[in-house]
Amino acid sequence: GLAPSYISALLTAYIAPRPLRSADQKLLHIPRSRFKTKGDRAFSVVAPTLWNQLPLNIRSVESVQHFTKLVKTYLYKQAFM
Repeated sequence: GLAPSYISALLTAYIAPRPLRSADQKLLHIPRSRFKTKGDRAFSVVAPTLWNQLPLNIRSVESVQHFTKLVKTYLYKQAFM
């Protein structure tokens, strides 16, 4: 990946315990946090949550420039439409 190793170490791909349709959705595993006040705000929890909320066509993009464009468009539509 393109991310630094210290960030990549905090993120893991979601692996379903059995074959599911979501297996090819490029989802990230969301770790359980022990503390609701601080744990749910940790990068290792928030980043996969936000990533998994993106549409599949955005998560599947290979190019950084195309990904950035699609994310900006998606967030604009979410905020203003």
